[in-house]
Amino acid sequence: MKKIEAIIRKTKFDELKEALLASDIDWFEYHDVHGIGQRRQERIYRGVQYSTDVIERVAITIVCRDIIAQPTIQVILKVANTGEVGDGRIFLSDIIDTYSIRTGENGDSVLKDKK
Repeated sequence: MKKIEAIIRKTKFDELKEALLASDIDWFEYHDVHGIGQRRQERIYRGVQYSTDVIERVAITIVCRDIIAQPTIQVILKVANTGEVGDGRIFLSDIIDTYSIRTGENGDSVLKDKK
């Protein structure tokens, strides 16, 4: 199992949410985040100067089976890319195990909803 954590622009969240739900992802969590990167640029938008380190971002966390980790990363790369500084990052980690609190089951079969 893999854990995918992506930090993206808040303006790309709705588009990415729809793309993830249309793919094999059954569930993910997200929350608003703030961070400061090493590359900073001053931009002017509608006469207001702002820095790229203060762009609102969303952190998305996905735990998935190994087989769909790379396709999921490709979806994020495609949808969240604007080509500008501050598009975000994706982090990939190994997950040792997962447990269903309701049933006590464990393993990657817990990740797929049994309807």
